[in-house]
Amino acid sequence: MKSEDAKKILSLAIDREVEAYTFYRNVADKVKDKALKSLFDELAGEEKKHREFLQGFLAKDVGKMKFAAGHDYKVGDALPSPKLTMDMKPLDGLVLAIKKELEAMQMYTQFANAAADTETQMLFTQLANMERGHKARLEDIYTNMAFPETWG
Repeated sequence: MKSEDAKKILSLAIDREVEAYTFYRNVADKVKDKALKSLFDELAGEEKKHREFLQGFLAKDVGKMKFAAGHDYKVGDALPSPKLTMDMKPLDGLVLAIKKELEAMQMYTQFANAAADTETQMLFTQLANMERGHKARLEDIYTNMAFPETWG
């Protein structure tokens, strides 16, 4: 893969992280529930870190980019997407965040599958792995909140 192609891919990933940051920031500003506001503030901060992390790779060898492939438990995949409202409940906010991470993971996976060369495929696979890790973390929080009796 040419360096300029890798930079375009990373720029696309950075744009997606900026979009996610903006989404989470807007939700945090709109919801009334303090716990949900705090969660979305934290998610916005995470997306900002991801953007900064990916920007660091623009100056490095993309081939060294590695993310552990977390397990996808698919907890949130079948849940209906809640509407974004000011009175949104924390569990609905988590489902919305899980859906955003799922979309990003699926996008990068599709790009990896469509890649014409191994390096490009690996780059998109690594980006999908990063998003899968975010999704797994949110699903863990969701499971603990939705089914507290199993953890008590």
